[in-house]
Amino acid sequence: MIQAFGLTSNPRKELPPAVDDVSFEARAGRITALLGAPGAGKTTVLRLMLELQQGRGITHFRGRPLHRIAHPSREVGVLLGDVPGHPARTVRGHLRMLCAAAGVPVRRADEVLEAVGLVSLREERLGTLSRGMDRRLGLACVLLADPHTLVLDDPADGLSTREGAWLHGTLRAHAAQGGTVLFTTSDPKEAARTADRVATLEQGRLVADQEAAEFSRTRLRPRVAVRSPHAARLAVLLAKQARTAQLSVEVVREGGNRLSVYGGTCADIGEIAFRHGIVVHQLADEIGDMGPGAGRDRASGPRCDRHRVEAGRIPVTREPPPSSEAPTDPTVEPCSTLDPESHPDAPKPVTDPPSLSFGQSQLPDAEPDELSDAPSTGRPRGGSPAATAPSQPRPPARARTVRTLDELPPLPPSISVRPAPSPLRPLRYEIRRAAGIGTGFLTGAVTLAVSAVIAVVLARIGHTPQPRLLAAWPQELPLPPAALGAGLLGALAFGDEFRHPALAADRGTVPRRLGLLAAKLLVSSATALVLAVLTVGCDAEALYLVYGRELAQVPTDWLPLGAGWIGLVVGCAWAGVLAAGVFRSTTAGLAAVGAVPLLVVPVVHKLVNGPSVRTAAGLPMRLREALLPRWPFGGERYLEAALKVISQPVGGALTLSLTALLCAYLLTTLRSRFR
Repeated sequence: MIQAFGLTSNPRKELPPAVDDVSFEARAGRITALLGAPGAGKTTVLRLMLELQQGRGITHFRGRPLHRIAHPSREVGVLLGDVPGHPARTVRGHLRMLCAAAGVPVRRADEVLEAVGLVSLREERLGTLSRGMDRRLGLACVLLADPHTLVLDDPADGLSTREGAWLHGTLRAHAAQGGTVLFTTSDPKEAARTADRVATLEQGRLVADQEAAEFSRTRLRPRVAVRSPHAARLAVLLAKQARTAQLSVEVVREGGNRLSVYGGTCADIGEIAFRHGIVVHQLADEIGDMGPGAGRDRASGPRCDRHRVEAGRIPVTREPPPSSEAPTDPTVEPCSTLDPESHPDAPKPVTDPPSLSFGQSQLPDAEPDELSDAPSTGRPRGGSPAATAPSQPRPPARARTVRTLDELPPLPPSISVRPAPSPLRPLRYEIRRAAGIGTGFLTGAVTLAVSAVIAVVLARIGHTPQPRLLAAWPQELPLPPAALGAGLLGALAFGDEFRHPALAADRGTVPRRLGLLAAKLLVSSATALVLAVLTVGCDAEALYLVYGRELAQVPTDWLPLGAGWIGLVVGCAWAGVLAAGVFRSTTAGLAAVGAVPLLVVPVVHKLVNGPSVRTAAGLPMRLREALLPRWPFGGERYLEAALKVISQPVGGALTLSLTALLCAYLLTTLRSRFR
């Protein structure tokens, strides 16, 4: 069950809020439609409910707000817009990645593929799917964690009649199993045909919340209710006038002295009755009319609501008291009394002016806000049953009470955008995310090819040391191709999620949990290590094929050189991951990788080699003397190689940059948790 209370978006500059004080319920086992014209605020309501947008109000999903649910994707299935995923990822690979994000077994991907009819397309790319297949995949992503509640934003948009019928049948099956379904639509007929309850939005306000049958009767077809002792004669005159003016007007006899006029207005019907001297006891619009646009003035005549309501709100329906004089319809609101004296060109009337409908209770004294904000259950906001009784005569204006600030209802709580939870299985999720598309493999292949070409060209030119020759690192470049490639792959570790949100319950911000960060750093380290080893191997093989064995020999001090090479490549990958996570941009991650040799290294080099700086000469020898007990398998050699790498300007600059980025990442994480 969904319970939304007082959802209000933050105003934009001097414009009114897109959503203002929207409250409704979506019960379990039923389908609820949120109806509204484009721009009415449907998507904003969903974003406020899911804490994707800041504002005021609160939404409970089975009694708890979303940020207090341990695993939101298992409770609420969300589909806003198109399927979030990389176009090059396969259908099955995308679902398997989301299985790791939601913490469900991987076999669940095949189960939902069979449920939505995409088994034959499981190896297709997301970018090649049609609109209908994309909607099916979106529903599969929503159902992946078997949530109790489904929240869908216009799911049938762009679907054919057959595909829309299939989608609505699937939603009906989910509701029949006890689940809650809430979807938005701009088609009143779709809402009446599919939903059990329809909540209508207009200009960001809730103007009606009705059962589907009541919605179909009162809002799907706008009509005017007429009561007259000469109903038969008035019906003939209305039909004749419609044929003469070639208007699409339908007059239906409801029995007794009542007519229902579809396609007409109060003004036109009143004019005809007045000209022919027909007494009218009641003339009223139905509460609301055809879905979106209900509150706008009609072009064919002025509004005839007895109580004019601003901002598109509709007068509140109240049950009339029992009366034996004449029955009244609780779904209509009296719009006006036909007063012949009110017409400027009217002759002397032949009949007495009719009164308001007999037995219809007048609206009680209240402020305009109370009239327009009262729910449709027949009670004002205070909820007192006495409000449904016939009201006393209106007291003088001076005697009316004015509410003080203490009596005003409190504002709903503020909605703050909270970070999304990290995947339940971050390492498995990250492996499937990185290996599910060909971007990483293509980047690695290009890096190896460029490195081999540069190594051959440097050997041809000469004057390049053997270690730099094997790493394809000329003096003119700040970083070798392998380091740049590793930095790009690291930047894509977070950047891919910014461009194509991969989490099933996306909450608007990329998660900054330490578990997900550790998984990304581990996968990027493994990728950078493989890239570093393959680069040296490919460069050595290319040099051997072109120039022979002499240029492909391994240097004698290969251990510290290898440690420095691996540390450089892995450090660049980590810099890309951390910078992309801190600045939320792939470009920023790659820029941070390039800023290390261009900006940080000169500063560190100047500090280390300055005239007033005491150098740490002979540190490896003194360290070897201090470590008297030898480590197993010569472990002190690796420690010495690591210290040599860090003591170099490039290694020191990289270490300093990684430390600063990690501290910034932890600071933003702790700040978001504190908020």
